[in-house]
Amino acid sequence: MDIIANYGTTLILVAAVFGFFMAWGIGANDVANAMGTSVGTRSLTIKQAIIIAMIFEFAGAYLAGGEVTSTIRSGIIDSDAFEGHPDLLVFGMIASLLAAGTWLLLASYFGWPVSTTHSIIGAIVGFALVSLGSEAVHWGKLGGVVGSWIVTPALSGLLAYFTFISVQRLIFNADSPLAAAKKYVPIYIFLTIMVICLVTLKKGLSHVGLDMSNAQSWGLSVLVSLLGALLCAAYIRRQKYNPQDDKDMHFSNVEKVFGILMVVTACAMAFAHGSNDVANAIGPLAAVVSVVESAGQIAARSTIAWWILPLGGIGIVIGLASLGHKVMATVGTGITHLTPSRGFAAQLATAATVVIASGTGLPISTTQTLVGAVMGVGLARGIAALNLNVLRNIVVSWIVTLPAGAILAIVFFYIIQWVFV
Repeated sequence: MDIIANYGTTLILVAAVFGFFMAWGIGANDVANAMGTSVGTRSLTIKQAIIIAMIFEFAGAYLAGGEVTSTIRSGIIDSDAFEGHPDLLVFGMIASLLAAGTWLLLASYFGWPVSTTHSIIGAIVGFALVSLGSEAVHWGKLGGVVGSWIVTPALSGLLAYFTFISVQRLIFNADSPLAAAKKYVPIYIFLTIMVICLVTLKKGLSHVGLDMSNAQSWGLSVLVSLLGALLCAAYIRRQKYNPQDDKDMHFSNVEKVFGILMVVTACAMAFAHGSNDVANAIGPLAAVVSVVESAGQIAARSTIAWWILPLGGIGIVIGLASLGHKVMATVGTGITHLTPSRGFAAQLATAATVVIASGTGLPISTTQTLVGAVMGVGLARGIAALNLNVLRNIVVSWIVTLPAGAILAIVFFYIIQWVFV
């Protein structure tokens, strides 16, 4: 208690710096995963992807990022085990942020698409085990998170598979694919906007003063989605299409239409990612602030300070802009050959899965969700369409991430404890 009373402000400042560092790592690695499909299909340039991420990642983190933070903070470890030891919880959360951020810096530098969720969960479990023992870990909740690592790639893969199959049957197999694209793509746009509007209005805006009923949320979501679909439909019909392009590359004009749609799904993916994965950076930070401001009291849930969500959103954006291009290259071109139509199916499936998880408060891995979706799109064309060597390397990096986060957190925990005690 004396440590928190004497060094409270210092501990919050240190946690804020490391929280920003962790958010930077999320931007460099996980956001690059999210935007990699758009860049890989050449629907967006890297510069354009960064601008989109700046706007929608920040919006997702600030408007819809509050729900998942409580799961990261109070679900992975048993807060009751730290009653009487609030200083250990504070030291551990600070160590976890530094450990996960360090691992993400290393992984991003080498272009490895790892899971930020794995990183922070491994770090939190690591410090909890060495500080108070196995009873400090909430193994039941951790089991649910581990289960989600299997369920979410499978779910996103199935969604992407059937989305792309529907695109093939409705558009590519039509007598006039370009006319079919003009007809059906606005429907896909409607569905994409609908997913984002629902999570924003039903869950995300209550802490900024807008708390709508279920009927109001659905009604406004339908209106906004319909307006977006109509605007995109008008834009698609006004575009110039050259029939000669299809002689050089089959369905070139159809893919041009999907290139427009990829911009919409990139926005959706960025928003969905920001709403879910900002918790990995600000969850531990929110725990530190809560404990220090309450003079050592550990609450299962507490109000997130106004400055924490913007801090996470800004860190994510800067991370993508500074080092995101390396992981983008791995994800966008390494797993399977992506065209705009395939990239759209993968992005929409990933966004829908992440938004569902964010709404339920379950911290999933965006990396695994996206890779599952890209695999689903590839499998729609047969197993030969997948680069199994790249997939093997990605899976190995996932396996290494969990123990790496734990080991680094243990080391940093002892160092921080030595500095302040």
